Amino acid sequence: MLRLLAGASLLPFLGCSSDAAGQSGQCARIPEETAGPYPGDGSNGPNALALSGIVRSDIRSSIAGATGVATGVPLTLTLTLVNVAASCAPLAGAAVYVWHCDALGRYSLYSSGATGQNWLRGVQQSDASGRVTFASIFPGCYPGRWPHIHVEVYPTAAAATASGARLATTQIALPQASCDEVYATGGYTGSAANLAQISLATDSVFSDGVTYELASATGSVAAGYGMTLTVGVQG
Repeated sequence: MLRLLAGASLLPFLGCSSDAAGQSGQCARIPEETAGPYPGDGSNGPNALALSGIVRSDIRSSIAGATGVATGVPLTLTLTLVNVAASCAPLAGAAVYVWHCDALGRYSLYSSGATGQNWLRGVQQSDASGRVTFASIFPGCYPGRWPHIHVEVYPTAAAATASGARLATTQIALPQASCDEVYATGGYTGSAANLAQISLATDSVFSDGVTYELASATGSVAAGYGMTLTVGVQG
């Protein structure tokens, strides 16, 4: 009920998982989720969307005078936007803002030790195939939450950088097998222990199901990971 109330003022975000779309030919609604306390979109303090250079594909470094770089296992996130109103045809020209925590579970602009940084935040405009791609690092796992990536969808890049009306707000869950592999490496202090205390079934956001929010993974710690998800919006 709390999640429904929190999302009541936002337009529905519709999603097609790659598997579901391929097997059933239908687009399914992806749950509208909270942006959480660290969005950096101007709705709760800092506004990364107003920073020069925020439209970018590589989000590992800070911009606009900040010089920090987030380190960790490489991660490439590819989202494909499709238009639910047009039989899930690719949606070109929309914009996606993504953000997530670093390997230690810290959010830039907000967390102690990271307030002067703005890494792991960026905007991309979808291409003719509806795709956006971000070069990042694998997020850590902090207490009480399943590893995830935050997403906001805007009608255009101009709307995103102006913190305009959003089409959608959601979160992407990361597969457990990949998380287990990454958190067994150095640099992710506390993540393995935190992950052991949480599950998708007990997570405050994903407990009602992740059929359309769980990314598909490829890769390895040595080679880096690729995460993909097909999502639909009302175009």
